[in-house]
Order: sequence, then structure tokens, then C-alpha cells
Amino acid sequence: MDFSQPLKVSEVAHIIDAEILGNAEEETLGLNELHKVRKGDITFVDAPKYYSRVLSSEATVVIINKKMKVPKGKVLLYHNAPFDAFIKLIRYFRPFESASEIISRDAEIGEGTIIQPGVFIGNHVKIGKNCLIHANVSICDHSIIGNKVVINVNSVIGGDAYYFQKQGDTFKKFVSGGRVLIEDNVEIGALCSIDRGVTADTTIGRGTKFDNHCQVGHDTVIGKNCLIGAFAAIAGVTIIEDDVILWANVSINKDIVIGKGAVLLATTAADKSLKGGKIYMGSPATDVRKYWREHVAKSKMPEVLRHLKM
Repeated sequence: MDFSQPLKVSEVAHIIDAEILGNAEEETLGLNELHKVRKGDITFVDAPKYYSRVLSSEATVVIINKKMKVPKGKVLLYHNAPFDAFIKLIRYFRPFESASEIISRDAEIGEGTIIQPGVFIGNHVKIGKNCLIHANVSICDHSIIGNKVVINVNSVIGGDAYYFQKQGDTFKKFVSGGRVLIEDNVEIGALCSIDRGVTADTTIGRGTKFDNHCQVGHDTVIGKNCLIGAFAAIAGVTIIEDDVILWANVSINKDIVIGKGAVLLATTAADKSLKGGKIYMGSPATDVRKYWREHVAKSKMPEVLRHLKM
């Protein structure tokens, strides 16, 4: 999530009431979680087992709950509750804005775009030219839709991320401050949900087509010209590269990469990254040729066991 203009560390520290360890005049450019962090970003860490990983990341500023020697090129903001401080920053720079109209007055809608009855368009939404938005679609705040996009009935674009942190005997919600970006010539079926990013963007590449009842989690990036079958469930922070085909009822775990041109047959479940250019089947996902060899071998086991008993 980028700031509208660079901010000095001293300004950020004032917002969250943190102690500055390092250069208070260093400039920050935005907020991001560890998996999306860039130079100039602010991120946070509150668990000792992740200190090393976060402090060696690209982040320029780290909100942390321990005073220590400041690593080279970093500024630390000491705070006793880094998670809460980070959420406060998200809310400060991208606050919730209630809707007073079904189509926000500040929404930008391109020439030739058709908006069917019952469509909700939130604040700061941009929709390109010659799109078709069917009845009862909800396009939530800050979403950006390209040209010639079709979104079918009752789909939700830009709902909150399903993201919670366990704290004691309860869960704290990670407030969503990111966006959904949908590129040109995308088609989204009925009753699909594409969640906004937490601090970055959930992105759907040009020419990709969704069937009905698909779920895309926060911060996931889907490439160009992909086909996503009905009931596909794609977890957050996943990368689906170009030309991938996911047939019906495919499940994709979080934090993995599905390589370019991969095909996952119906009901396949991927729990780890998969190479491109191959066909996969089963749960967990297996190269289809290996899957069928194993299936044939298993089918012959009863006969093998009968011979062994003889």
C-alpha cells in the first residue's frame, strides 16, 4: 500500500506513538507485509523466531517489540504491540468509508460500460471502457477494473481478506488496506469472490476467465489467459502464472506458485508449488502419468496378494 507522498519516519512514529531507533529523517513510501515488502516500506514483526527474516528483508522500517542494535540500512520503531501499531497505520492511511449511495459519486466508469440494476460500486473504484457488470455485483472500495471486463451476477470484487492472527484465546482481524486489480478482457462468472489484498493488490491478469463459484484469496496474483473452473478455491499469497488451467473444484494452498501452462484436472489439490507445462491430478497434486501408473499398480494389489498367499 503506497502513501500518497513519502513520509518521514518521525511522522509515522508520531501516529503510532513508537520510539525511533535509527534515522528519524528516513523517508518511507508505504506499508507492506513481509511477502510483499519493498525498499522504502514499513513492515512489522512481533515474534522472535521471525526477527532475523524480517530484519534481513527489503523493508526500510520495521516496527518491532524489542530494542536492539539497528541493522545497516534499517530504522526500527520500538512498540510493545507491533501488530496493533501496523493495523493502526492501515486504518490511518486507508480508513473505512461508509457508503451513502449504491454507486459512489467518485467512482470512475468508462465509456460504453453497462451497469445492470442492483450493482454496488464503492468509493474510489475505477472501471474501464466497454465493461458489462451484471445485476447485484458488488465492487468494493479502491478496486480497479480494466476494459472489456465481464462480471456476472452476484459476484463480489474486493471483499475483506480472510486473515486473522491468533492472540491468546482469540483472533485479531488483519484489516485489509489493499486493492483488487482486474486487467482487460477478463470474465468473472456468477457468485465468485475475489478478496482485496491486505497491504498489496490481488491481481487478475489480462484475458483470464472464471467459471461460477470461484474464490480467490488476498494478495494472490493470477496471470494472463488462465482458465479457472467452477468451485476453484485459491488461497491467499499464491502466484498462478500465465496460461494455467484449473478445472472444476481445484484447491490451491497459500504461498505457492503454479508454473506457466500447468493444467490441474478436476478435484486436484495442490499443497506445494508445481512446475509449469505439465498436467496434474489427485490430492496431493501429482504428474498425471505418475498418478495413473500408481492407480493401475494399486488396482493390481489384491491379485498380487492372492498369489503371495498361495
